[in-house]
Amino acid sequence: MSAILPTHANESTPLLRQNGSAPREPSVPQTFSQRVGAFLNPAAHGEPGWLHSYKFFFFGSWLNILLIAVPLSAVAHYSNWDAGLRFSFSFIAIMPLAALLGTATDQLSMKLGQTLSGLLNASFGNAVEIIVGIAALLQDEMRIVQTSLLGSILSNLLLVLGCSFVAGGIYYSEGRFQATAAQAASSLMTLACITLVIPAAYHSSKSHAGGIDDTTILITKQVIDGSDLPEEYNNGLRIISRGTAILLLLVYIAYLFFQLKTHAHLFTPKGLPAGEDEEPTAEGARAEHHEEEQEEPEMSIGAAAVALLLVTVVTSFCADYLVASIEETAERYHIPKPFIGLILLPIVANAAEHVTSVWMAMKNKMELTIGICVGSSIQIAAFVVPLLVIVGWITHHDLTLFFADFETIVLFVSVLLVNFLVQDGKSNYMEGLMLLTLYLVIALACMLFSFISWQIFSNLRILVWVS
Repeated sequence: MSAILPTHANESTPLLRQNGSAPREPSVPQTFSQRVGAFLNPAAHGEPGWLHSYKFFFFGSWLNILLIAVPLSAVAHYSNWDAGLRFSFSFIAIMPLAALLGTATDQLSMKLGQTLSGLLNASFGNAVEIIVGIAALLQDEMRIVQTSLLGSILSNLLLVLGCSFVAGGIYYSEGRFQATAAQAASSLMTLACITLVIPAAYHSSKSHAGGIDDTTILITKQVIDGSDLPEEYNNGLRIISRGTAILLLLVYIAYLFFQLKTHAHLFTPKGLPAGEDEEPTAEGARAEHHEEEQEEPEMSIGAAAVALLLVTVVTSFCADYLVASIEETAERYHIPKPFIGLILLPIVANAAEHVTSVWMAMKNKMELTIGICVGSSIQIAAFVVPLLVIVGWITHHDLTLFFADFETIVLFVSVLLVNFLVQDGKSNYMEGLMLLTLYLVIALACMLFSFISWQIFSNLRILVWVS
C-alpha cells in the first residue's frame, strides 16, 4: 500500500513543469570525504588526472624551455654573480612563469567562472607587489614602496588593459563586458585615487604655512614621508594616512562581498541582445573554431589551484632576485629610483597579469580581462597600499599616503581616461591605443622628470659636501 503513496519529499513537486520539461533533480551537497576524494582522485570524478594535468601544464608550450633560467637565477643571486647576469636570468625566468600562471588561471576559469577566476589571478599576481613592498618597507626604502605600487596601478590600467584591448581588437571588431560592473570598479578606483589626493593637499597647505622654501621641497621630494613638515603637522599626516588606510580596507572587503555575493549577477557575462552579435575578424573566426574544439579542461581544479600557488611562490622569489639586481644596476648606470619603481619594476611584477589578460582578450573573455586589469589595480590601491601602511604602523616605519604631486596627477588622469573608456561596456583596438599612448607619455615624462630631479639633487649634495 505504501508503494503507491507519494513520499513527503515529492508531494510538493509537480509532475510536469509548465514548459513540459522533466522535473529537475535536486543537487545533493558533497560531504567532506567526497570532496577530499575528488581532490585526490579527480579522474574518478570525470576530471583530468594529476599526471595528465601536469603533463599538459609543463609540456604544453615550447616557452617552458626557459624554465631552466629559474634555478640559474637562484644560483646567480646567491653566488653574487655580475648584476647583468642576475638581471638577465631573473627576467628570462619570469616569462615562462607568467605564462604558466595564465595557463592555470585559464583552466580554473572553465570551472569557477570568469569573475572568481579574475579575482584569483589578480590576488596571486599582486603577491609579488606585497612581498617586494614589505621587503622594501622594512629596509626603509619608502620611495621604492610608493613608486612601485603606483607604477603597478598605472601598468595594469594603461599598459596591460591597453595591450588587451588591442589584442582583442585584432581578433574581434568589438569586445563586450558588463558596463555596470566596470563602472562600479572604476568608481572604487576613483575613490582610492582621491584618498591619495587628500594627503597631498594637506601636505601642500601645511608646507606653505610652515614657510618651507623651494629648495627644501625639491630635496625632500626624494623621500616622501612628510619629514619636511613640523612635527605636529607630520603627526597629522600620519593620522590621516592610517585612518584612510583602515577605511579603504573596509571598503575593499565590502566590494568583495558586493562582487561575489549580493550583486554577483552584475559581474556574470551575458549574451548579446538579438541582432547585436559580434562580428569576429578572420583571425577571430579561426580562434572561435579552435576554442570550440578545445573547450574541455586539461587540468582538474585541484591540480590547477596547486600549480597556481606553487608558480606564484617561485615567481615571487625570481622577482625578488630581479629587484636586487635592478638596484645594483641602477647604482652602476645612475638610473633614478623613481624611474625604477614607477616603470621598470611594475612591468616585471605584472608580467603574469599581462600575459593572462592579453590571452583572455584574444579569446573574447573580456569580463576576465577587466577583472584582471581593473580588479588588480583596485586590489593594489584599496588593499595592498593600505595594508603596507598598517604594516609600517605596526613595525614603526612611517609609510604615508602622501605621494609626489607629479605621481598623484598622473594617477588621476589615468583613472579618468579609463573611466571614460569602460563606461559603455565596449572595447576596441582604438581605445587600447589611447591607453598605450598615455602610458608612453607618462613613461617619457617620468624618465625626464626623475633624471632631472636626481641630477639637481646630486649637484646640490655635491655643493653641500664641497662647502
